[in-house]
Amino acid sequence: MPSPPLKRILMIEDEPDIQAVAQLALEALGGFQVRICGTGREGVQAVAAFDPDLIVLDVMMPGMDGPSTLRALRTLSQTVATPVVFMTAKVQPQEVAEYRAMGVLDVIAKPFDPMTLAETILAIWERYWLVTAVTASMAVSDAFVMSLPAKLSAIDAGWEQLQRSWESEALTRLCCLVRSLYGTGATPGRDKLSAAARGLEHALVALDQAVSPNEQQRDYIERLINVLKQAAHARGGLPHTLAHAPVVDADAVVENRLIWLVQLDRMVVADLAAQLGYFGYLVQAYESAPVPRAQAGTSMPSAIITSADVLEADRCGYEWIASGGAAQGQAPPLIVISSQGDFGSRLRAARAGAAAYFVWPITTVTLIDKLDALAVRSTEKPYRILIVDHDPIVASSFAETLCQAGMHTVVVTDPIEIMQPLAEFRPDMILMDMHMPSCNGLDLAAVIRQQEEYVGIPIVFLSAEASMDKQLEAMRLGGDDYMITPITPEHLIAAVTSRVLRSHTLRGFMVRDSLTGLFNHTTTKEHLEIELARARRSQSPLSLAIIDLDRFKLVNDSYGHASGDRVLKSLARLLRERLRKSDIIGRYGGEEFAIVLSGTDGPTAAMVVDQIRASLAQIRQQADGHAFTVTCSCGIACFADYPDASKLTEAADKALLAAKRGGRNRVALAGRDLPG
Repeated sequence: MPSPPLKRILMIEDEPDIQAVAQLALEALGGFQVRICGTGREGVQAVAAFDPDLIVLDVMMPGMDGPSTLRALRTLSQTVATPVVFMTAKVQPQEVAEYRAMGVLDVIAKPFDPMTLAETILAIWERYWLVTAVTASMAVSDAFVMSLPAKLSAIDAGWEQLQRSWESEALTRLCCLVRSLYGTGATPGRDKLSAAARGLEHALVALDQAVSPNEQQRDYIERLINVLKQAAHARGGLPHTLAHAPVVDADAVVENRLIWLVQLDRMVVADLAAQLGYFGYLVQAYESAPVPRAQAGTSMPSAIITSADVLEADRCGYEWIASGGAAQGQAPPLIVISSQGDFGSRLRAARAGAAAYFVWPITTVTLIDKLDALAVRSTEKPYRILIVDHDPIVASSFAETLCQAGMHTVVVTDPIEIMQPLAEFRPDMILMDMHMPSCNGLDLAAVIRQQEEYVGIPIVFLSAEASMDKQLEAMRLGGDDYMITPITPEHLIAAVTSRVLRSHTLRGFMVRDSLTGLFNHTTTKEHLEIELARARRSQSPLSLAIIDLDRFKLVNDSYGHASGDRVLKSLARLLRERLRKSDIIGRYGGEEFAIVLSGTDGPTAAMVVDQIRASLAQIRQQADGHAFTVTCSCGIACFADYPDASKLTEAADKALLAAKRGGRNRVALAGRDLPG
């Protein structure tokens, strides 16, 4: 689907010089209609008359800064889902991740190049609409539409109850109710509903569980509830895409969360819908095949789940469904469930085109692993190669070869100047000439290896020197490989790709837990120190949560260690699904997990983790035909009360122990127990 034209851009920026340069660049070079506002308040007031297609928003402004202005824009029905791009000089990876967690589309670094600004914004716009086309979901089911009035009434009633009597449990229930709308609402025609529900939930989570909100906070919540109602009743027109939709960039993950359940027993449908929903999947059930063409042509699922009996009785039905996907380039994979696990049944399913076969009762985490493999497609991040060679012609030749292979390169012709690009570019590998006049390659490698943060970056030397003694000397001083020049482009690309891939793999083993894929204990502690330092500098809140599975030894003793491993993986998957990308999640040891929540105070962290705790308790685990559930307990401590990593960890451990002693399956905040 081609992207609609980008015409009107609202820019909110307080610096007059930047205003003038940006307006000239966007109008003269991009041909856009641009409205400039000098403050956040002025920008919020301007949207009604200007109706922008896209908003470029400065982060650091006096009065209403960028994040505050964004929150104000999201309370207006007209801009509840208008795409927003931040512009700032603060573009460290963690900072960019935090901005995107707020719902912005992308981040443009200051200072920007006026000659390419229009091109950059247009590229962001086109990527944005590409994601819309890829992730567009099917129309909302009739059952969901019919349930909307009741859910909206329940939200009204829940808020009224809170105003009469402010209770943490009632606030948690209201948050869960609102949250149920922005998964099922994220479909064509319902994007504003999803965005409005997400905005309301974020505002509710930010409230203090123990203290009733003031009048200003109450008015703000009530405005958001009205925006939600308006979005629920909206009809027709091309909807704006949800501002929280992922952007296709180097780190992007394109996900299709829609699953079709075709001709399954209603009890099976209800069970699968509940279990898959905990992990973020949307389920659409069909009682008969084939599926109506109008729906099949709108949005295909990431997988179709049906039973072996239906497949054998109505193979043409699946073929008809799959043909709808073929028109879009690929038929959806078929997953078969059956009560029979014999070879003959599996063979018939395989011959019918099944990508997976499960015997009922299904182990939830195994099914989720298969769906993740089918639904999640990561776009490879281009390798970053730093080329150090005093000869600009040779360096440019290497750079051009690697760029044509899809890699990103930076060239340094004076080795004395390597430190700045090394810090800013963060290369995956360094290609280095051995013989340079001001500083040879061996000396430069030794300087780089003196710095702890660069010890793991592979250094590959390039030289016409074929002496084995020289090569061994290069390896001794920190080199990882040695290539003799001249070298063919094919050999260069293959050597660089192999070395970077091997480095990434080894680094993964060093920093990740092999079972869950989360950070390991050491890496988690390192990230905690980094985030604490950031919190001190910015005077922002931070919370540490330590989660422990209840009576996990009993699970291993009763059902075996393989079942215990599946339980650990299910909790890890749930944490990745429910937490922000900016949150640090690690396996702390055994059945313990640690979460570092930056920018999050204790009560908010407790609410988030408590929702995860409640979901885990509802997930059905399977072992040798026996179904069981597991629970977890959690202790949380806040940076404001415990200023260093050791005291923060000790406080979170003590809070976890208090949760265990309080009966398990609950969350405890250091200094105050919370109800489970």
